[in-house]
Order: sequence, then C-alpha cells, then structure tokens
Amino acid sequence: MPTRTGYKPGVPCWVDLASTDLTVSVSFYQALFGWQVAFDSCADAGGYGRFTQRGRLVAGIGPTFGQDRPSVWNTYFSTGDAESVADKVKEAGGRVEVGPVQVFDEGTMAVFQDPAGASFTVWEPMRHHGAQLLDEPGALCWSELASRDPMEARTFYAEVFGWGVRGVTGTAGVECTEWLADGRPIAGMAPMGDRFPPQAPSQWLVFFAVADCEVAARLAERCGGKVLLPPRDAPMGRYAVLTDPRAAVFAVMTPRPPRA
Repeated sequence: MPTRTGYKPGVPCWVDLASTDLTVSVSFYQALFGWQVAFDSCADAGGYGRFTQRGRLVAGIGPTFGQDRPSVWNTYFSTGDAESVADKVKEAGGRVEVGPVQVFDEGTMAVFQDPAGASFTVWEPMRHHGAQLLDEPGALCWSELASRDPMEARTFYAEVFGWGVRGVTGTAGVECTEWLADGRPIAGMAPMGDRFPPQAPSQWLVFFAVADCEVAARLAERCGGKVLLPPRDAPMGRYAVLTDPRAAVFAVMTPRPPRA
C-alpha cells in the first residue's frame, strides 16, 4: 500500500500509547507486531517515540503523566482547525481536557472527553500528518467507541465532526453503528456490555491488523499480555481484544477481504 500523506477532517489519523513502563511496552509491541522504535532526543519532547513498520510511521509512544494514570492507547482524529473543534465539543456537551496546543512544528493537538467520558484527541497537522501505513499487518485498521449511551454519542460526534451514522448488526446480533465520512465507514461504535466494569467510562478502542487473529492472541499471551475477548467474527473481520503487560487495552483483527 502506498505511504499515506494526509487525512480528511474527522478521520482517524494517528494512535499513540501512554505507558507506565516504556521498556516493557516497547519490547511487547516489537515482539507482537515486529515494530521498530525511535525516541526523540530533544528533552522538551518528554520521552516521546514513534513506532515504524517497514520504515513507515504506524503509532507513537510516550510516558504517562502522573503516577496514578494507567497505560492507555489514544485515538487521534484529523482536523483543519483544532480551535473550532474545541468550540464544537463544548457546545455539544463534551469537555476540553488539554489544549489546543502546538507541538513544535509537528502540528496542534487537543484532548477532549465526550459526554459519557470517552477521551479522544484531534490533530491539526503541520509537518506530521499521522500514520503512514494503514490496513496492513502491524498497522491501524479500525477505531471503535464502546459507549455507555450510543444515542447520545451519535448526536455528539455528528455535531463535532459532521459524521453520518449507519446501523449495523454486530457480534451476537448486537445493534452497532458505523460512523461515516463522505458516505464511507471510518470508525464504529458498540454498546458497552457486561465485560466492562460498571464504573468504566465510554472509551475508544484501537484495532491493529494481523495476518492471523488466533496466532496474534496466543503470541500476546506468551509476551506477557492477556486476552480479554477471545477471537470471534464480526462484520469487519475476525478480532480479539487484548491487553499489553501494562494493562493497555487494544484489539487485533484479521480484516475480511473486500468483496469482488
């Protein structure tokens, strides 16, 4: 697949991991996906690094800020105007957590929470446009919101990003949502089920493509991770929900081949 050089507004463009132990996290994802990593030597970068697959950017990694903050994967959505998105978030009932703030000459970021507590980030690009590889083994292939209130989320994200919605039938007949940009699915949403603790807020989940979902799940366990949801079929492909050794949740998926 050609290298990605840009994203339309509202489309997932980047993911990064905030980790409580960078050494452990790097070793795990190198073993699981074959990623390489390089950290920024500038002290002002705060220990931020970038994972690559075959020389192309696929994800970021950095330390958590605060001793009580858990390891977590963060989802970024592209925008041409982070300030405008911040205004829309507040008007739609969400909350601004960070920014907007310019990150050197890379771009401008802002971190928000939707009304049900799901954290997400927007990225207004300058030099850095986002992931350079998608939908191939070891690269981001899908983003999905597990929501406490799907109807409220439909309204909120439509107001913030202008997304369209389409109802789809998910695993075990659960009614799910596809988020649409220009009529094309760019992310999904499913209601939070019993596998989530009652106190857990809504949350975005990142999916990385793998050649074989079962093999990837077993390898994750051998490398110190856990399987939260064993491999199963969904409309987008066969997937499993995992944690890394520092308890950051993510998913792996073997996407279904496109219809002829």
